[in-house]
Amino acid sequence: MIDKVLDWCCASRKTVVVALLIVTAVMAAFASRVEIKTVFGDLLPRNHPFVKVNEQFKQAYGGSNIVSIMIEVKEGDILNLPVLAKIKKITEEVALIPGADPFQVTSLASKKLKEITATTEGIATNPLMWPDLPRTDEDLYELRRAITNNPLVYGAYVSRDFKAALITVDFYDHLLDYRVFYDSITHIINENKTPDIEIRVVGEPMLYGWVIHYFGETERLFLGTIVCLFLVLFVIARTWHGTIIPLLAAGTSAVWAIGFAGALGFNLDPLVVVVAFLITALAISNSIQIVQRFDHKLTAGIEPTSEGAARAALKKLFRPAMLAVVADAGCMIVVAMTPIPVLQKIAFIGGFWVLSLAFCAVILPGVATTWIKGPIRFAHPINLKGPMHVLLRGCSYLATSQWRHAVILASLAILMSSGIYALNLKVGDANPGSPILHSDATYNVDARALNSVFQGADRMFVVLSGDKGDTIKDPAMLSNMEALQRYMEAQPEVGGSLSIVDVLPAVNRTLHEGNPRYLEPGPNAGVNGELGYLFVSGSDPGDLQRYVSPDYRNASVTLFLRDHQGDTIRSTVARIQEFTAANPPPQGEYLLAGGLAGVLAAVNDVILAGQIEAIAFALLILVLLAAVTYRSLAAGTFFMIPVVLSNTLTFSYMAYYGIGMNINTLPVVALGIGLGVDYSFYVVDAIREEMHHDGDLNRSIRDALHSAGMGVLTTVLTLVVSVSLWSFSSLRLQSEMAALIAIWLTISAAAALILMPALVYVFKPAFVVGRRQGAAKMTAGLVGAA
Repeated sequence: MIDKVLDWCCASRKTVVVALLIVTAVMAAFASRVEIKTVFGDLLPRNHPFVKVNEQFKQAYGGSNIVSIMIEVKEGDILNLPVLAKIKKITEEVALIPGADPFQVTSLASKKLKEITATTEGIATNPLMWPDLPRTDEDLYELRRAITNNPLVYGAYVSRDFKAALITVDFYDHLLDYRVFYDSITHIINENKTPDIEIRVVGEPMLYGWVIHYFGETERLFLGTIVCLFLVLFVIARTWHGTIIPLLAAGTSAVWAIGFAGALGFNLDPLVVVVAFLITALAISNSIQIVQRFDHKLTAGIEPTSEGAARAALKKLFRPAMLAVVADAGCMIVVAMTPIPVLQKIAFIGGFWVLSLAFCAVILPGVATTWIKGPIRFAHPINLKGPMHVLLRGCSYLATSQWRHAVILASLAILMSSGIYALNLKVGDANPGSPILHSDATYNVDARALNSVFQGADRMFVVLSGDKGDTIKDPAMLSNMEALQRYMEAQPEVGGSLSIVDVLPAVNRTLHEGNPRYLEPGPNAGVNGELGYLFVSGSDPGDLQRYVSPDYRNASVTLFLRDHQGDTIRSTVARIQEFTAANPPPQGEYLLAGGLAGVLAAVNDVILAGQIEAIAFALLILVLLAAVTYRSLAAGTFFMIPVVLSNTLTFSYMAYYGIGMNINTLPVVALGIGLGVDYSFYVVDAIREEMHHDGDLNRSIRDALHSAGMGVLTTVLTLVVSVSLWSFSSLRLQSEMAALIAIWLTISAAAALILMPALVYVFKPAFVVGRRQGAAKMTAGLVGAA
């Protein structure tokens, strides 16, 4: 049936091409609707309890889109009028950025930071520096005194040495546009920065703003990669059809995939370009195999006509090509099991993209080659096929000589050692700062500087939820919160904490004429209620809600972390859970966890489970497909070998260079499972076909390597050289993934060209060599063992 379908495709080539052109035109129309942007909500597992807590309380306690702006002077301190004027101006300007929450702007020049004083009329809370700036030296002295005496400000919003001030602003998730934010904040920085004043900005909106800022560079690198693909492929293939057809197949499949995204209303995240290149590599790989086999059959005179050579190439390669396509699509789709919207979108788009290769990278190249007239003429005199054939002869020698045993043993040793070292792979960010950018990038430099001066830019809040209203006023509940704060501050990565327990003692002390003896909450719920009332009566609406709900049922404990590495976040969550298990609050429970660090804890938690599931199901799909295709369970096990080897080596590389398993790397890892076995499908299937015609295993391996192996070598050389351009990317993620892809391709090719033929030669699996030779080998092995 398959042969009849392929014969019809070649015979009705014009009909097939017209149908593909119509589909491509429709998909191109849909593709024009696709937006390239990052949607923060798509990065979060919405059903995770931590994310639910963040969504419920972020309006009061601050969400995951808080931006921290540090104004730092190089000489002197910030308590001079020009610098204070800059702080005031920047505070007012950031509140006007589209998407900013005006009630969550906090700085020395905002209404949020106040001095608590006692007057004849009661407790008064006056803004430290709002609405007017200090005018005299005496005013500056009073401001310094007020800052020093306020633990909610000193060290938190003004550095201990008075050389830096902090401004924080939260943004509404649904109103935040990263491009608009980046342009606005960059304008503010450039307008207010001077040789004596350094302005540093940290936060997720700024991070993704930098990603968008580098999008122009990403486009240039992508175009450069296409040019490089064309040039390298042209040099190696030496023919126009051998160059254009693989690139045409890759381009057509890309249009289909982007059109599919547009039809579903999906946006494309700028960081998915790595996944796009991987699938492009699959398209080029499959189409090169067909073109190479076509050239081989036409040049060697095996088929006298172009149509006959195209039919023969399609029929010979259809099984391994479809096996590779379906296996790769399965590996991509299993990523959708991870309940994070952006990963599910990548899985659906990527799965469709890979499946489209059946038409774009298998049928289309096969049909296109029917128009190529023989004899094949070369477009230039440079011939790299000679050295490549020499290399393939070396692979054949290693696989069929006495060295085959050394190859297998060395591979086993590498597999075991890399498997053990791969256990060091971390889930979440493996380094301080953002792994998306290089360590010397402006954003990461700013993050290090800010975290060294202040308590920490990354926040996590936990909510103490009482059984009923007024529960938080209970001294036992306040004491429990204070104990949690002291316990968490003992963790080196926690720079400080903040809660209602830090507010009520300040009011109590002021009420008792500044006597430090009363720097503690009240002795009972009634007194604490009065202290809270005194604070609210002299403040603006919402001031107290930063710490406790109006009915005193819920209160937050905010932790300031110095980084959001996976280990830091896991340690923080574990310590909170450890404390709450040993010291449960008397009238409620702690709800974990909001803020940026809280939602990242949820993401890491989901990825840890999703990584194991994705890899397990991808391997299961691979085993089942190979077993069904070759009607042999041994085939499924056999093809797991290159996958496991390439993945353990790649994971070891990630562990060694501090590349964590996160939301950006998981799709690459899942697709890499398919990438690790595609070449082996082609080589082993070629050995199988040669065995059916020849019967001599040594010659079959040699001939298979010089046909299918040439396609593998051409693909790897083309892609590795082209992907090396991404090492110059300003985005660390892209440069690291480029190295990862190059390593994956190289290891997979080495396994397909050396290890798999050696395993076939030694173990003679029946699904490759035939049941007679396979049974004879098994009998000889049993006799030898006896």
